[in-house]
Amino acid sequence: MNILVTNDDGIYSPGLRLLYSFVKDLGRVYVVAPETPKSASGLGITLHKPLRVSRMDLEGVTAYATSGTPSDTVYLAALEIMDKIDIVLSGINIGDNTSIQVVLSSGTIGAAMQAALLGIPAAAFSFDITDPEQFWEDPALISAARHIARALVKFVEEEGMPRGVDVISINFPRRFRPNVAVKIVPAAKVKFSQKVDRRVDPRGSTYYWLYGEMVKAEPGTDVYVVHEEGNIALTPLTFNMNVLGERPQVDTKGLEKLAKVLNSSIGAPQ
Repeated sequence: MNILVTNDDGIYSPGLRLLYSFVKDLGRVYVVAPETPKSASGLGITLHKPLRVSRMDLEGVTAYATSGTPSDTVYLAALEIMDKIDIVLSGINIGDNTSIQVVLSSGTIGAAMQAALLGIPAAAFSFDITDPEQFWEDPALISAARHIARALVKFVEEEGMPRGVDVISINFPRRFRPNVAVKIVPAAKVKFSQKVDRRVDPRGSTYYWLYGEMVKAEPGTDVYVVHEEGNIALTPLTFNMNVLGERPQVDTKGLEKLAKVLNSSIGAPQ
């Protein structure tokens, strides 16, 4: 099995190395990622300048760093660097990618969506943390993520992606707790209020910071499951945004089977 591991936090992110370590023995694994952090780049691609790829040694692993976005990176990996990709794993992101508001801007999800547009099964993994050092705060959470990533790869290899699903987004809470479970939930509409902080620099020029504050989470959504319950959210996504026309029927039984497999992998109650 040919596996691509990528991200949006850049080639040096510990989340990328963790994800690689989880699946390195499950097939032929390539690491291809942006050379610098490209958070919130969505599905953006680079058309106004050439892209460059550097082969490098990443702590003993041959990896490729690109000058482009996460979407560019998957594009290059699929059409230039690798002969064939069976699954793309994007992450582990520093920060959860819950809500449609965040999904549409996320480079982690964008990389997975680019894979789906190329006909490749894809999954995105994100932790509810704000700093790279926080990856190491909870070994139990890392262990759970490892089991889930491996179980997902094996499931897709044997069963394929559930029909009607283009990307599986998995969001982990900050801490692993007893009886944590993987729950299939839709993405909330929004996670943050949208605000602008207007400031003036010492030379009198105006500049702005965009920011937001978390809004109350709606029960039964990814935001609620991760932030209020402390559970793991499995959110199936599709890039089909059409209101008109036929929409693919989602294989709910396939999704439930996947969730059962993932829960079994971490010993969660069924």
